[in-house]
Amino acid sequence: MRLTRYGHSCLLVETAGARLLVDPGGFSHGFEELTDLDAVLVTHQHPDHIDAERLPSLLDANDGARLIAEPEIAAQLNESGLEATPLHPGDSVSLAGATVTGAGGVHAEIHRDVPLVGNVGLLVSGAGEPTLFHPGDSYGATPDGVDVLALPLTAPWARVAMTADFARAIGAPRVFPIHDAIVSPQGKAIYVRVLTGLLPESCTFADPEPGSAFEV
Repeated sequence: MRLTRYGHSCLLVETAGARLLVDPGGFSHGFEELTDLDAVLVTHQHPDHIDAERLPSLLDANDGARLIAEPEIAAQLNESGLEATPLHPGDSVSLAGATVTGAGGVHAEIHRDVPLVGNVGLLVSGAGEPTLFHPGDSYGATPDGVDVLALPLTAPWARVAMTADFARAIGAPRVFPIHDAIVSPQGKAIYVRVLTGLLPESCTFADPEPGSAFEV
């Protein structure tokens, strides 16, 4: 499995012959130049996870790529004229040799006065390849068998104790941060230092630079 971060929660996942782009949002850059994608996957409707202005041109440049999204945002995309397939929690879809399975269902609570929206985490697997979990914006789903965890590091709905407990519950041997565009580099360094001190010694934590590819 080969992963490339494009900032915040946006990942290019290359596994089992598939090229899958996850959460091309407004805080992410560089993904708009990608071609030969098999699918674009969207965990939920917030604009830092889906950039409605850049999405149509991305799909135009990737003729044949499927647009697969959490059901609420899939409905919105279909109303806008794009063809999106909803992915419900527990459902799976095959994409060019890879399998993507939905997990969870609801965005983490920001505040009781902020309405909850749907959120579907993504388990990406392929024969002979590690299993990646991208949870979107939630620590609610803790599926088994995760080898690589894309860990939301900072958010209005999270604190470090929650982040550490979520990573421990998943128990993935490899972890790397996502959802980190809302803090300064100095602030991120504090989060990373505290978090890595709370992870098991057996867990490998890596923080690749945006735009750089890495093998897992």
